[in-house]
Amino acid sequence: MAYFHMEPWGCEVEDWRSGMIASTIANVNRDPKKQRKPYAPKDFMPQRVIQQKEEQSWEEQARILEMWFRMAGKKDS
Repeated sequence: MAYFHMEPWGCEVEDWRSGMIASTIANVNRDPKKQRKPYAPKDFMPQRVIQQKEEQSWEEQARILEMWFRMAGKKDS
């Protein structure tokens, strides 16, 4: 944990580094008359949306198991 705090790694850090590079290149090549505001690293980072999964009821789980049994050609045990 101590090393991670000193040198973080992972997808978010890699995205941030890539965003810094992309924004630097975009800002060097941007026309200030057309794009007044400089680009920021977050402009080039993917937006990840984590969807909350709803819990399945026992009835839904039973239907799924029945489907698998039918696909496998077996009868309920």
